Formats: sequence, C-alpha cells, structure tokens
Amino acid sequence: MNETLNRRNFMGHSTGLAALSMTSLTFGQQIIKNHSKLHKDQKAAILIWLGGGPPTIDIWDLKPGTNEGGPFQPISTTGDFQISEHLPLLAQQGDNFSLIRSMSTREADHGRGRYMMHTGFAPNPRLVHPSMGSVVASELGILNKDLEIPSFFSVDTNSYGGGFLGTAWNPFSVRSNGTIPNLGGSNLNSNRLRMLSAIEEGFIKSNRGELPGDHKKLLERTIKLSTSPQMDALKIQQEPAQVLEAYGNTNLGRGALMARRLIQQGVPFVEVGFGGWDLHNMTHETLQTKLPQLDKVLNSLIFDLKRLDIWQNTAIIVMGEFGRTPRINQNAGRDHWAATWSSFVSGGLFKGGQAIGKTSPDGKMVDGKSYTAADLMATTLTALGIDINKKHTSKSGRPIKMANGGSVIKELIS
Repeated sequence: MNETLNRRNFMGHSTGLAALSMTSLTFGQQIIKNHSKLHKDQKAAILIWLGGGPPTIDIWDLKPGTNEGGPFQPISTTGDFQISEHLPLLAQQGDNFSLIRSMSTREADHGRGRYMMHTGFAPNPRLVHPSMGSVVASELGILNKDLEIPSFFSVDTNSYGGGFLGTAWNPFSVRSNGTIPNLGGSNLNSNRLRMLSAIEEGFIKSNRGELPGDHKKLLERTIKLSTSPQMDALKIQQEPAQVLEAYGNTNLGRGALMARRLIQQGVPFVEVGFGGWDLHNMTHETLQTKLPQLDKVLNSLIFDLKRLDIWQNTAIIVMGEFGRTPRINQNAGRDHWAATWSSFVSGGLFKGGQAIGKTSPDGKMVDGKSYTAADLMATTLTALGIDINKKHTSKSGRPIKMANGGSVIKELIS
C-alpha cells in the first residue's frame, strides 16, 4: 500500500515536468536556452547546504526498534537501501542517488564543522582555505570563456570564499527571490561606474598588496554582470507554471530552480542554503514539515536535470556541518554529533543506488570504514574532473593540496 501511495505522489509531483519534453519547450525554457552558454561537456555542481546539522539518523540512516531510533519508519527505495518514510518521492529515485552513511568529522561546533565541510580542513588562524565552491570556480570557471557572470553563486546562504586563492573566487550572493544584496538596489549607471573605476585605480596605485587588484576584478565582474543577459537565470518567473509548481513556492524550491538555471548558463558551482536544522527541541515534529519540502525539491531537481539532458555532467551534494545524537534529549530533540552521520550525493557524475559505509545498530559508532570532509570533497572534485593532486601555494609559500589530501570514495565515481 505504501508503495502505491509513493508512486501516486511521485507521478503527481512530476507530471508538470514530464509534460515539458525536450521536443516541446515552452516560453520560459526557450528564454534560458537562448542565453545559455553551457557547453555539452561542461561539468557543474549544486550544493544544498542544510545549515544547523540535520539529524541524518532520522533521514538517511534510521535505526528502528532501538531506544533512541525515533518514531519514523524506514521505507524501501529503488536503490539498495532504505530512507525515512517522509521522503516517498526520493524513495522512487533511489537508483539516482547514493548515501555516505559513515561520515565522521569530529567537529561538533557549528562554525568549525561548517568550515571543515566546505574546505576539507579544520580552521587554522594562520591560513584561510578556499571552499569547495571557490576551488571549482577557479578550476572550471576559467574554462568557459563565454561566461560573463561569476562562476560561484550562493543562494540564501553566506558560503565560504576563495581563502588563499584570492577574493576573486568568493561566492556571489543572491536571494532566492532574485534580488542581489550586494548591489543594494542601486543602478550602476555610466557616471557611477566611471567614478568607481577611478577610485579603484587610485587604490591599486597605493601599493597595499593584492587586495586592491582583487577588488578591481570584482568590480569589473559586477559591471559585466549588471548588463549581461545571463543574469536572467535569476528570473525564475520566466519558467513555465508546471516547473514552478514542481519545485514549489518556497525558498528552497526557488533556490534549487535558480541553481539549475545558473548551471545552464555555464556557472560551475551553485550553493543553495536550506537552514533550520539545529533541532535541539522537537526534532521529529519539525522534520514532518521540513522533510516533505526537501523530498519535493530534490525529486524535482533530479527529474528536471534529466529532462534537460544536463544530468550526466552534474554533481549534487546535500549535507550539513554534522549530524545529531543517537540519543533523544529531554526536549524531544537531538544535540550535536559529528562521530557518525550521513551525506547525500546525486547527479550523473556519481554512481547512484548505493549506501556507502555503515554505522552500528544504535548509530553511535562507525562500523568499518569512516569518511571525512576531505574525502567527500576529494570525491566531488574528482567527479568534476579536477586534479586533487595539483599543488597550490598559500600566501606564505606553503604548498597545499585541495581537499586536504582526502581519499576518493571510488564506489561513487562513474
């Protein structure tokens, strides 16, 4: 019975996307296609950041029948694993994603965990490391000579930037409603641009290191993007009604749709924020609202990427800074827990249908091999065709490998 209901739900949510075949593109899709600079062999990644630390023991790695397993039941998927009953649409997409169930990072502080999952390194007061988005932007963004807009966008989240690679690779922040906070709603007219350019030239001649030059590059990109038709990617209202409905009128739905439109333009990395996962109180009650939203959006994103024939060159990563305790606290919540938790990967650049690694029956320990933030980052970069053995040099002259020398999770690489 559950399987029948799941299939009905899946078809109900996907009908709008299925109706928009590649041979019958509608007005909104024609607009984005006309301005698209995506090359057929160009790769891109979408990171959906679950800020706060999602309780993956209730989402991807359930422990039914245990004292601390929680009230949710696992359901079977079309892959070789089970997931939460509150993800019925994704259950029908199980062969299109994989889970890394033995993540273990040992950083249960929000700030430190967030930094580690974005960079592969623990925070270091003497050195700021580049985030995964900045590494991808610096390696792949320069390959697309037609890209007029930034090669790293962050939607509804303040991601980490270029670190020692330079501020030129910082994320360009936008909101899921299409507004750009950095521009403050001001028009960049020609007089203002000339004045800003003159100021920048004076700043550069003041001999204050590399920052003025990086800032000038940022200004130049801002000028270019202010007039580029590629910025129409932020105008998700151009999409057909069926597509808008499939993703949903939520920040996450709008952000994921915007990410899809941006990678169509040739942007190699987009991070979309979906916060509110610091669930110390009433964890399961909150999840009954959040999980259906995540289910709907990820299902639609997978379906849409396939419909538009860009699935094979896309990587999707869904993660937070850590997981949450197998123990349920006195407030019906779960606390910070970095010893054992799960991450989600999808897209044609990863092999789907697998659960990599496992945890003990009570979820408190890794059973066998564990995987780190560096391993996940190394795997993602490798899937995108980026050489993780390439050495970079920090400002102090220190040679550094991206992803902190992490090991590739070979089971995931297509």
